[in-house]
Amino acid sequence: MKCKITGEKLNPFMSFGKMPSANGFLEKKDFNNEFFYEMEVGFSEKISLLQLNEFSHPEKVHNERYPFYTSSSSNMQKHFRNFAHWLKDKYLDSSSKLVEVGSNDGTLLENFKNTNIEVIGFEPSKTIAELANKKNIKTLNKFFNIQNIEDIKRFYSSVDVICSANVIAHIPDLKDVIKCVDKLLSSKGLLIFEEPYLGSMFSKVSYDQIYDEHIFMFSVNSVKKIFDLFDFELIDVLPQITHGGSMRYVIGRKNKHKKSEIISKLIDDEQNKELDTIGSCLKFKNACELSRKMTLDKLNKFKENNKKICGYAATAKSTTVLNYCNIGNNIIDYICDTTEEKIGKFSPGSHIPIVPVKRFHEDIPDIAFLFAWNHKEEIFSKEKKFKENGGIWFSHVAL
Repeated sequence: MKCKITGEKLNPFMSFGKMPSANGFLEKKDFNNEFFYEMEVGFSEKISLLQLNEFSHPEKVHNERYPFYTSSSSNMQKHFRNFAHWLKDKYLDSSSKLVEVGSNDGTLLENFKNTNIEVIGFEPSKTIAELANKKNIKTLNKFFNIQNIEDIKRFYSSVDVICSANVIAHIPDLKDVIKCVDKLLSSKGLLIFEEPYLGSMFSKVSYDQIYDEHIFMFSVNSVKKIFDLFDFELIDVLPQITHGGSMRYVIGRKNKHKKSEIISKLIDDEQNKELDTIGSCLKFKNACELSRKMTLDKLNKFKENNKKICGYAATAKSTTVLNYCNIGNNIIDYICDTTEEKIGKFSPGSHIPIVPVKRFHEDIPDIAFLFAWNHKEEIFSKEKKFKENGGIWFSHVAL
């Protein structure tokens, strides 16, 4: 087990067992051919980086059946509006050029439509890229890698900002990404990306942040150490509330920008919490095992009391919870969701049917296992009647 950045030996500390592809929602006829891998995680103390050992190949995941649309959440639409305004106010002007890596359906980039800022997205999932282009958001249906970088060079010789949200941690060859950034960024250009934060995952015991698409789980210290290995450096960090706790990282070429004082403060905090040691990982492992036991005990108690249990939101994260805890349709009757591509299929590995949200309203279950816990405010507001009628929201993390 080797670090994907340094090539040095990793410290493996936990296996979640055999795991299917997190977004591999499937039909009954495909049960016998389902792909599984050993979801083992390790830690590099040299660069303070938690990472997966094995994972699904990106081409298997980001294809025409990829079932995630950023615009499906009103909270995420608002977040990306704010992100775009922040970029415009802080780093962009009317002559700027911006590239988004993993632009999905253009939820961020559409906020630049009525400006002179030139934007273009890289989106590897064909159906989603087509949707963005139909909205007149220039999108290349390609992976952001060194083989495809010349495609962007046809439009821009260099760009001022490369941005990304919840994508960089999905790319196994991070060194290749940094090569692309080096080729494409102007001399004072910036790489700005957001990712779920290791410290938040550890404190919440939100182990469902780990799945085949999340190759890395970053901390401030790990991002600093990674880019210090190249001709770049971390110049600013902004905590975010998205995904249960994230960080926005601002990266520039070495010695080109003033560095924010918040970086050293956050790294000091991480070191005080021992986030840069294998010890914190072992504590997390113990917390995960306790969480699994408590989750199963509570669900089994509900079943003993003849409670009807459903799942709410067929998220990628739910795949980790269901398979790690060995929860199947003997416990959860169905999972309701709004994504058309998932409805009528079954959850990866656990094979729980995915049904429209109207079933949740008609069926009136006693318990709803909220897998999209990071969108709880939006969901609780939308589903007020469930709680008013005596329904109980439940999750493996504190709600």
